[in-house]
Amino acid sequence: MALKLEPGARLVVATHNPGKAREISEILEGRFELVTAGELGLGEPEETESTFTGNAMLKARAAAEASGLVAIADDSGLSVTALGGQPGIYSARWAGPGKDFAVAMQKVADRLEEVESDDRSAWFTSALAVAWPDGPAVVVEGRVDGTLVFPPRGARGFGYDPIFLPDGENLTFGEMEPTRKDAMSHRALAFAKLKAALL
Repeated sequence: MALKLEPGARLVVATHNPGKAREISEILEGRFELVTAGELGLGEPEETESTFTGNAMLKARAAAEASGLVAIADDSGLSVTALGGQPGIYSARWAGPGKDFAVAMQKVADRLEEVESDDRSAWFTSALAVAWPDGPAVVVEGRVDGTLVFPPRGARGFGYDPIFLPDGENLTFGEMEPTRKDAMSHRALAFAKLKAALL
């Protein structure tokens, strides 16, 4: 069967993160009726995979099975070269149970001091998975490279956005207009692949 998403279809976004839900909604350009896993009262599955694509697939499958709807899930994170790719798939966990990313950004700064590296290169990865309740699924990945800046700059975006300066830009993701970030982010690049595959 050809996997296609019909415009106007009801999709469940497998997230309890309002910032991520809003960003996914904006990138999907109002093509679908979206409801979040949080709004449906679905639990968050334990992220037991060792890759972004594995965790995105796990979240999408769990939401599709629990809701009976086609589900879209994102697993994304920041990888820092000098920290051997950390926090990577543990990006959200570095923010602690309260999801406090000011704490997480400070932790990145502290770790960089500990390893005494001047290398501030980093990248964001976004893996997007779409799963159907009856089994099939598609997963794609996008990546954007940049440099870390401290102290954090800007109150837009979410997560590690205020410390991430994309290559060739003079504003962090935390300072950018949402439309500008959405045009170039790791999530946007993954969505472009997903659109090509499904829309």
